[in-house]
This record gives sequence, structure tokens and C-alpha cells, in this order.
Amino acid sequence: MAEHRPPAAATPFEQVADQVRAIDFRADMAVREIPAPSGLAPFALALAGDVRPEQEGVDSAYGTGRFILLHNPEEHPQWNGSWRIVCFAQAPLEPDIGVDPLLADVAWSWLTDALRSRRAGFHSASGTATKTLSKGFGSLEHEGDGAQIELRASWSPEGAIAPHVEAWAELVCMLAGLPPGSEGIAMLGSRKATRD
Repeated sequence: MAEHRPPAAATPFEQVADQVRAIDFRADMAVREIPAPSGLAPFALALAGDVRPEQEGVDSAYGTGRFILLHNPEEHPQWNGSWRIVCFAQAPLEPDIGVDPLLADVAWSWLTDALRSRRAGFHSASGTATKTLSKGFGSLEHEGDGAQIELRASWSPEGAIAPHVEAWAELVCMLAGLPPGSEGIAMLGSRKATRD
């Protein structure tokens, strides 16, 4: 007779990953799990999010982002803890918004405000906000002037992870011109990127 063993209890990372996978996102943001980068931590989970994508699995021309959850039970010294979140968000903008000297500061404040509004405690935060202005020439001249905002950030979470994921999703939508509660409303101040 085979020995009956109870199923192994889920690890802390597996429990958190299941909670992240169960999150319901706003209707105009498509979120999917993607392969997590290797070598950063013993455990990792990665998500890709796109605002109003025209094709599933392809970065949206309105705004896109990535969310990576890292876990090292031995507590990574630079994280000041055993969990770390790395996120990326970018969106095209109208050129007149792209030249705003405070745009990068606003993008960072949207992230920290989104975290605080969800009571998502965090520490050891770092990141960059980059704004890019472009002008098409030659065969791309018809595209005219363009602008883009890109935010890369990382922080160590405190408490539940789900509020951090929700804050990231809000950031991606805000950069794309969709503030909270604006499902189905036209984009605000964003510019759909053109592609050849």
C-alpha cells in the first residue's frame, strides 16, 4: 500500500503569486503573465500590461508597462528585505505636454501617490523618469513631432503585494491619459504612437 502524504503547503512566494494572478484589472487595460527574468532572485513573477491594446500580446500604442516581483528568502541587502518590485511604464504624449519641465516629477509623483492611495507601504525606492521628444525626417516626416514619457522604478514592498500591482496598473493608465474611473472615456492628453 502506497504511503499517503498530504499535499505540500504553498510557499510564501506561491501564495503571493496566486494573489497577484487573481487581481481584476480595469476593462481597458489588458494584463498577462510573461516569462520572468532569471538571475535576479530565486523567485520571480512578471506581468505585462497594455492600455486598450489593438492586438493581444503586442505592446499597446497608447501605453504599456511591465511589473516584476522578486523574492529572495535570504533577504537581499540592497533591498532591505526579502521582496522587491521592479516596474516600467511608458506612453506617448502630445509634444506640448512632452516639453513640460515638470513632467518627469509628475510621473514619479503619480507612482508614489498611487502606492499611498492604496496604503501600499514601501521603502528603499529608486527610479528614473525620462521624457523624449522626437521629430520625423525623410520617410518618417509624415509622423511629425512626438513625445514619450518612460518611468522605471523599483522599491521594497511592505505588507500585501496586490495593492502594489494595482498602483502600477494605475500608473500605466495615468501615463496613457486614463485617470482612475475613466473606463470607456477618450484618452486625455495622450497621443497614439504611429508605427510602420
